[in-house]
Amino acid sequence: MYTHDCHDLTAGRTLLQTRAGVPGMDVSSHQGNVNWRTAYNNGARFAYIKATEGTGYTNPYFSQQYVGSYRTGFIRGAYHFGRPDISNGATQATYFLKNGGRWSSDGRTLPGALDIEYNPSCGSSCTPAQKCYNLRKQELGKWIQDFVNTYRKGTGVYPVIYSTADWYNTCVGTYGDFSSVCPFWLACYCPRVTTYPYNWKVYTFWQYADSGTFPGDQNVFNGPYSQLQKLAKG
Repeated sequence: MYTHDCHDLTAGRTLLQTRAGVPGMDVSSHQGNVNWRTAYNNGARFAYIKATEGTGYTNPYFSQQYVGSYRTGFIRGAYHFGRPDISNGATQATYFLKNGGRWSSDGRTLPGALDIEYNPSCGSSCTPAQKCYNLRKQELGKWIQDFVNTYRKGTGVYPVIYSTADWYNTCVGTYGDFSSVCPFWLACYCPRVTTYPYNWKVYTFWQYADSGTFPGDQNVFNGPYSQLQKLAKG
């Protein structure tokens, strides 16, 4: 995952024990085969695993990561890296659902997540327009809405939305209010959270560092373990 609007990585990596909530992680093909037992023994209790990107990529390590985390005792879910430059939101939600993104009410499977953020095609050299996939705010709002509606129709639950406050406010703004239906997964490598995208007032998950105690990115769930279980039950 990409996170560009955050600072103070050292604080993010050393304050795990002082952050309120349930510790967790997210991984992709970059982590390869994950030692889930070690991560669990170190305190992680949930994980998000990258399943898909756009309409032509699936994580080659998805099975080991998704099934392995479940068998070790994790509450886990899958995420899709959205590419509005490739196809519409409904098409990508369908691709996600067909390739690992489905949800079940077993109390161990989190709703699928949409990772919607900076355009990876140009990285740090993005122009302001490229940063937003050369789409207007209302077009990106419609793209997210189509993804959300399609995922909801296919699973019965709303997806989690992952983003940074900087990207979302710059590229989507007030076009589409998902705060009442979609849990928010905030990416911010900061000592504390002070800024949210439009109408969200609280985060459900907080990705606060790109490395640390667990493989992949470091996260925390904003609440007790019992509430995490409720989210997994829909």
